[in-house]
Amino acid sequence: MSDLAERVHAPLARWAHERGQAIAIDDGHSPLSFAALHAAVQQAQAALADAPRHLLVDDRQPTAAQLVQFLSIVASDRCAAVSDPDWTPAVRQAVQALIGGLRDAPVPPSPTPPFYIGFTSGSTGVPKGFRRDHRSWTESLRVCVDTFGQAVTGTVLAPGRVSHSLFLFGMALGLWTGGGVVVQDRFSAPRCLQTLREGRATCLVVVPSQLLLMLEWAAHRQAAPIEATRLILISGARWMRERTAEVRALFPNARVVEFYGASETSFIAWQDAAPDTPPEVVGRPFANVQIDIRQRTGPQEPGLIFVRSPMLFMDYVGGQGDATAALREGDWLSVRDMGQLDAQGRLCLAGRQNRMIVTQGKNLFPDEVESVLLAHPAVAQASVLGLPDALRGQQPVAVLQWRAGQAPVPTAELAAWCRQRLEAHKVPRRFWHCADWPLTRSDKTDHGRLREWLLAHPETPPCLSPLP
Repeated sequence: MSDLAERVHAPLARWAHERGQAIAIDDGHSPLSFAALHAAVQQAQAALADAPRHLLVDDRQPTAAQLVQFLSIVASDRCAAVSDPDWTPAVRQAVQALIGGLRDAPVPPSPTPPFYIGFTSGSTGVPKGFRRDHRSWTESLRVCVDTFGQAVTGTVLAPGRVSHSLFLFGMALGLWTGGGVVVQDRFSAPRCLQTLREGRATCLVVVPSQLLLMLEWAAHRQAAPIEATRLILISGARWMRERTAEVRALFPNARVVEFYGASETSFIAWQDAAPDTPPEVVGRPFANVQIDIRQRTGPQEPGLIFVRSPMLFMDYVGGQGDATAALREGDWLSVRDMGQLDAQGRLCLAGRQNRMIVTQGKNLFPDEVESVLLAHPAVAQASVLGLPDALRGQQPVAVLQWRAGQAPVPTAELAAWCRQRLEAHKVPRRFWHCADWPLTRSDKTDHGRLREWLLAHPETPPCLSPLP
């Protein structure tokens, strides 16, 4: 295989030749054909002759323009750093200084050069920059096609920001396979559903919060089933599997898949979504992934999940490292998630190491309790947190958001719901309601912010109200 074939942007020239008039990027306003996209990339690439090796993508542009700029930087054998429009001026300045400092820094050994720097949340408030080489993504693209087959080679709807690595990968997938991609400048559930209903995209890459909004919008309007969708790929956060039947009713011809991975690892495990799958199971490893469980405290206890695959990231830019940074041991990598493999070879996720709560001398992983709470018909969002407790060490508390139209549920009912499904020490001691649910820029629950509110104001935290 030639070195060029190992480049993420390599198929563009082929599709410009073979499918020149087919739509490559559809933003609903000014669609670009593969021929036009290839020409735009070549033209912009030529203007970068004297540019530094690492360049920031301008997030003030529309999504389609950001994607074209990203591809142009990559095609010039440079590395594109993808910023986020929600960054504060201080964060943006810090990231720009970080990228500027890479001008003369040596590049780590790699089968192919770095092409992408994404950013993920860090414990210091400054995003961690993770650097990827071409091969880590071309291997991810290949295993995606090998695993999900023809359904993944159609037009992809990736309704998120370029700064979110899941959606950037979805966009790259559509361009890699020649199916094309549909993008949005701002997520809109009705526009997503209309795009899928019209068959302008047959594969949907989505985070759970987006899919739930689509379900609620369709249910409120009693929308007819959407027949054209063939594949729905869910990732980025825990999928509420009890809602899978609703997804299948709305998309009767779609295969519904949830996969587990991280910005630093790409794919790790996957499974077809099913309501009866135990909440801790995240699936079987992808064909090119090996898993090893380390640092167990006992034979039946979870340990740190380490993975080895050709899809791992290169490094953190600037040598950043904090309590959330990935661990490397030779060819193996851990993003500090804890779990174990069951008798069927499925990966079972206990939770993130830094979220583990020690209460009454026992380990409690919030993910397990959150799964139980999310199964309650009134609960839309759940966050379980550990607060200091002189007697227990930490006490688990829960912050909830109700589903639309649902009446608040009393503490006694929620506690009884948990006691029927959990050991006593895992039942939250207090319950709070949050109407304006805090999310990270990756559309995940911002557990850190909720905990800060509770620690700063234990009795009357801002934005939260205690349940009776």
